[in-house]
This record gives sequence, C-alpha cells and structure tokens, in this order.
Amino acid sequence: MIKRLGWLLAIVFVATSFTATEGPRTDPFIPLTEGNTRFIKGDPEPRPMDRYRRAELAKGQHPFAAILTCSDSRVPPELIFNQGLGDLFVVRVAGNIADAAVLGSLEYAAEHLGVTLVVVMGHSGCGAVQSALEAKGEAEGNIGVILGRIAPAVRKAKAQAALDAKANLLDLAVRANVQQAVADLLRDSAPLSHLVGARKVRIVKALYHLESGAVEILR
Repeated sequence: MIKRLGWLLAIVFVATSFTATEGPRTDPFIPLTEGNTRFIKGDPEPRPMDRYRRAELAKGQHPFAAILTCSDSRVPPELIFNQGLGDLFVVRVAGNIADAAVLGSLEYAAEHLGVTLVVVMGHSGCGAVQSALEAKGEAEGNIGVILGRIAPAVRKAKAQAALDAKANLLDLAVRANVQQAVADLLRDSAPLSHLVGARKVRIVKALYHLESGAVEILR
C-alpha cells in the first residue's frame, strides 16, 4: 500500500512539474514526459532494439531531443524517459557542466541533426556538486576544471543558504548548477544562443530525483 501510494505521489509530482511546458502533440517534450511517467510507475514500454531498428539507424540518426546530464551511473536518460535507440542525443559529463566539448556536441545536435529541444538535467545527491561544495584549494588533475565550472553555483547556493537556516545546501547547489550550465551554454555558444533567440531551439532546465524517479522542471 505504501509503495503504491509513493508511485501515485510521484506521478502527481511529475504531472504538476510538466504542466507549464506541455504543448501540442508535436511538442518534442511530450514523449519525454510520458516516458518519465511510465518509468516512475515501473511500467516502461518496450522500445525496438532489434536488427531492423539497428539497420534503419545505420542509415542515419534523427533524435528528437538532446539531453545534457551528469555521468552518474544512476541517471541514464534513455531509461528515465523510456526512449530507445536513436531517440535521444545524449551528452553526459560529471556535474552536467557546459564546457567547450559539450557545447560543440549540442551545436552539432541542433545545427546538423535538427534537434529543437535541449534538456539540461541535474540530479539529486550529485557527487560532483557535493565535491565542489567541499572543495578546499585546487583539485588535482582535470577534476579541477569540472569543479571550477560548478563553483559559481556553489557560491550562489551558499549565499541563499545563509538567509535560510533550514535550507538544504546541496539541493540549492544542484539547482543553481543547472541554471549555471544553461547560462554558460547561452553565453559561450553563439549558434545555440541564436537558435534559442530565434525560437528554433528550446532549452528546458530539469532536476532528476533519484528516489522517486521523477523529473522536475526548473524555472
């Protein structure tokens, strides 16, 4: 009974989160919302992965959305959104940061593959963001590059937490990091910024909740 109630609450949560972004059935975000609802219920639809689908995709790819998210093993977009081979153009990097390689990948998706929706998705309990919160001095190796990208979000979260003793600092930082990634994307990628300004590409900010499986839309 408790498990069933948890599923129902999660479904309501997703429906509430997605309401403001739903559009006509041609909206590429609709299959993502519907797929996430199925994922939460534990009742995903089987997606074609047989030799016929592979042969079709060998001729070319036509993903309907691009997803930028964390490399965390618990956050696989194809499963979270119940999509199959060739449906999503996925870019994964620790902390879902928007560095040059990530931006180039997303530019390719938008300019050459015709993707009109980019979802930038963080997740609860993000280890990369936690590391940035706990960082003291320069990190060794290339991890420092990742933490440096997250640092502005950490500063913003700490400023917010200073005003609210009950605030969850990690949650604030994860949310701020999604906002930061989108800001970096629009600032550092002229092609994507142009496409967004021309309303040819839409960016959606999101947060995946590990326990419920729900994807929350951020404003």
